[in-house]
Amino acid sequence: MDIKDIQNLIKFVAKSGAQEVKLEMEDIKITIKTGSDKPLVETTAIGQHLQTLPQPVQIQAAPVLGSTQEMKEPETTSEEDNFITIKSPIIGTFYRKAAPDKPNFIEVGKAIVEGDVLCVIEAMKLFNEIESEVSGTIVKILVDDASPVEFDQPLFLINPS
Repeated sequence: MDIKDIQNLIKFVAKSGAQEVKLEMEDIKITIKTGSDKPLVETTAIGQHLQTLPQPVQIQAAPVLGSTQEMKEPETTSEEDNFITIKSPIIGTFYRKAAPDKPNFIEVGKAIVEGDVLCVIEAMKLFNEIESEVSGTIVKILVDDASPVEFDQPLFLINPS
């Protein structure tokens, strides 16, 4: 089996959609894995030395922006820079109240002190109370009730003054 045959095999496997193909012959073993867009080739040759095959270069063109469309970063106001963001310490489900028949822990505009419970996050059937580490006023609640949250996801904006 020469380099050209191996290249044709790689192309065939890539087009077929197979995840992995192993080919063993008397003097060569070839494993082709296609977990991504470009195939990975592992070869073990007995009595032969094969060169590493060059991988095809894939070029993706970026969309051309017209004169009316420009890529802009979101503008942050200096007012928001003064706020403290409370972030989720764990992955789970965010709840604004302890039980469906209980009132919300906090509301927008409510003054809080350090140690006040802001919400609970359920993780693996355990309800973890998230307490405030700062005193201030709730400016914005960034997550809807009963929605999933990720680690380090912003939950609240607090004005510390």
